[in-house]
This record gives sequence, C-alpha cells and structure tokens, in this order.
Amino acid sequence: MNELNSMTGPDQPAKTGWKEIVARYQQPSLGRAVWQLVNTLVPYVVLWCLIYWSLRVSYWLVVPLVLLAGGFLVRLFIIFHDCGHGSFFKSSRANHFWGVLTGVLTFTPYYHWRWEHAIHHSSSGDLDRRGTGDVWTLTVQEYLEASRWKRFAYRLARNPIVLFILAPLFLFLVWQRIPNPKAGSRERRSIYWTNLGLLGMAAGMSWLFGWKAYLIIQLSVMAVAGSAGIWLFYVQHQFDGVYWERGADWDYTTAALKGSSFYKLPRILQWFSGNIGFHHIHHLSPRIPNYNLERCHKSEPLFQTVKPVTLFASFKSFTFRLWDEQRRKLVGYGHLRAIRRQQREAVRQ
Repeated sequence: MNELNSMTGPDQPAKTGWKEIVARYQQPSLGRAVWQLVNTLVPYVVLWCLIYWSLRVSYWLVVPLVLLAGGFLVRLFIIFHDCGHGSFFKSSRANHFWGVLTGVLTFTPYYHWRWEHAIHHSSSGDLDRRGTGDVWTLTVQEYLEASRWKRFAYRLARNPIVLFILAPLFLFLVWQRIPNPKAGSRERRSIYWTNLGLLGMAAGMSWLFGWKAYLIIQLSVMAVAGSAGIWLFYVQHQFDGVYWERGADWDYTTAALKGSSFYKLPRILQWFSGNIGFHHIHHLSPRIPNYNLERCHKSEPLFQTVKPVTLFASFKSFTFRLWDEQRRKLVGYGHLRAIRRQQREAVRQ
C-alpha cells in the first residue's frame, strides 16, 4: 500500500496519471452491451416462467430458482446503473431508454436515482457531505452526543436484520416511490412515470400469472436481489482500512482508491454482480462500463496496489458501526465502552 499512500503526499504524477489510463477504457462497446442485455434479460424472463411452473409442483424447486432469478436481477441493476452513468452505450438516447426500462424492472426511478447517485459519487468518503445515497454512518463523537432516540434509531438502522433484510424491501417498494424534496422537476416526473409503469407491469403480470403468483414471485426475487445489492453497496464503502476525511482534506482520487473497496469475489459472483467489485476503478471513473472494469484494473500496477477484500474477509464488515476520527477507522459499539471508561477515569482524576 506504500504507493497508494504516497498519493496523498508529494507523488503528484501518480495522483494525476490515472486519467490517461482510464480514458482508454471509457469507450462503450455496442456488441458487449447488447450481449449483456441478452444474457441477462432472457434468462431472467425464463426463470420467471420456471418459478411460476414450480409453484404448482414443489416449493423445493422454487427456492433455488428464486435465488438464481435474484442474481440476474442484481445483474440487471448493474446495467441500469451503467446507463445512469452514461457508460453502457455510446448513445445517450440508448442509455436513457434502457435505463428507464430496467428502472421499472428493478423498481428504481431512473432520473431520480441518477441524480442522487451522482451526489454519492461526488461526496463518497467526505465526512462533511454524508447523507445522500449512502449508508447512515455516524462518528463516535456524534453518537456519544446524540439523543437517546437518535442512538436507538441508529442502532436499529444498522442492525443486520434491518439493514440487509427489511430495509431493501422498504427501499425498493416504498422509499423510491417518493420524490426527494430537493429533486428537480425531471427527477420528480421520473418517480411518477416509474410508479405508473410499475402499476402497468403489476396489472399485466397479474393478468398473465395471477395476482397471488405474481406477488409471491416478485417479492421473493426482489428480497433476494435487494439483500444482495445492499450488501454489495455496504461492503463497497464499509470495510477495514476505508478512507473517510473531512471536507477540507478530502481528495477525490484517494477517496476512490481507498474509500471504495476492491471486492474480490468468486468468478460466478463477479459475473452476477457485473464486475461492480472493482468499485475503486468505478469511483475513479464512472464512465467506464462494467464490462471494462476488470481490464482497466489489470492494466495499471497502481490500481493493483489496492488491497482486495475477499468474500470471507468481508464478513468482518458486519461488526462495523461507527467511524472513529481519532483512530481513523471503523469500529464497533464495543469501542464505546472503552471511551466511557476513559471518561469516567478522567472525571475521577
């Protein structure tokens, strides 16, 4: 990590030279984009039909099919995500068309999400600009100074059952149906049109499969995809050694390479997650389509100095709750007991 750490010091060429490198991988490929749509959408539709058939045969068949369909829905969201960055196709019109369409399939309003996600990219790792498109994270001091109700709400929000099981369904079914008060008119209309599209899709699918079967399939597949998606997003910015800094000292390049993880997943999971594990590259240059991220990562030794987070090591992220500004690391609630003990000893003295 020495080369990466030097980026915050005098090594300015290393800090700026990456722009020429990533530029070579920012060109979308029509062939790769179309093939990714085909190998994602077609299996997803087929799996829906198989799940419907399995409901009449055995729930033992339903479970693995739902898990598989959830994986394809995650991959579909990555395509939606790339369209939002304008990186999936060369044509902006194609990006918007497929972004809106996949947005309905993933229950996500395209333009509204695109606006909020742009804020996330411009502020990730900045302690003074938290709150939009990120996981609620308090510093140790903020938690200690918070009211009892706020501490309770925070603990509830960071509870793994709430964060990875209940919150995803709430986010996609409820929260994304309501415009952000700060959103512009186009972003607000995106919410309304998406809601209308969802009603049309629900009506059509209920007519085709029956409303009970539609609800069972839709909710179960969304639950799997939502939990997996939130976990991916969580690990991308909540890991051991992550970078957080106050606004005056925040640096875009360092925030990308040290504040976004290189989540090294098994090959099959990397495929289903659309290479989003190369999140350090994605934050460095959101214009790189997902199908070019791995090649970009392998092209430059600087990028490979980023320490990978393996699937097994990522489970440690379950224990992270607060950011300790003094120690410059994420800590668990157990760290609070040591602080309170030190405070009591200081009072006695």
